[in-house]
Amino acid sequence: MALSLGWKVPKNCYGLLLKAARRSGFPVFPWGHCSWTGAGSFLDPEIKVFLEENTEVTSSGSLTPEIQLRLLTPRCKFWWERADLWPHSDPYWAIYWPGGQALSRYLLDNPDVVRGKSVLDLGSGCGATAIAAKMNGASKILANDIDPIAGMAITLNCELNGLNPFPILIKNILNLEQNKWDLVVLGDMFYDENLADSLHQWLKNCCWTFGTRVLIGDPGRPQFSGHSIQHQLHKVVEYSLPQPTRQENNGLTTSTVWDFQP
Repeated sequence: MALSLGWKVPKNCYGLLLKAARRSGFPVFPWGHCSWTGAGSFLDPEIKVFLEENTEVTSSGSLTPEIQLRLLTPRCKFWWERADLWPHSDPYWAIYWPGGQALSRYLLDNPDVVRGKSVLDLGSGCGATAIAAKMNGASKILANDIDPIAGMAITLNCELNGLNPFPILIKNILNLEQNKWDLVVLGDMFYDENLADSLHQWLKNCCWTFGTRVLIGDPGRPQFSGHSIQHQLHKVVEYSLPQPTRQENNGLTTSTVWDFQP
């Protein structure tokens, strides 16, 4: 049942993440339980084997063929299995979401945006945007996600692309004391109104306190396009999505990178 694991994008793509989160026990505000920092120092052998056996290495069908990722594809068993048979929290990290694709493409095409800079990838998922920053010479990278399995997947994806794994933080970073970053990137994070409000305030504080640049990737979800943050955005670039990504995202055709300027 093709990614009908409850967290598939295609049908009801906008509300599905929130619906899946509620059903799976994830907090609606998707940050919380666990923390881990390290640079590839945490790879549980059993979970590593599980990920390698149940994902496919692919670089096709996205905006960034330069980046290889372990993702769930129709050739993976769990693409077709019942949702309750997946033994871990819903694998949002196993889908290369369109906002993240746009951000990663932009960083690959514009190395000066990240070269020599410190970069925080907020809601990193599969880690593609952080990987793009690393490929183009970012001096310091932190990938942040709430799922420890995502942290392991990011580490594996770094290795696939010939990179030494960078630090990963599994924690509610919005509740922590803010640190200085030259650039914060986040893709596909505005899928819930409460989360959008919290992100908006946190990002404003980053910009006002540290002069941080913030780039946001989004394919036009209503929680983003209808949010008050729109008054503080400058469109950087809009990409036409490849056909496979369109099919997996309910027919969305484009994804845009925005510069947040509060």
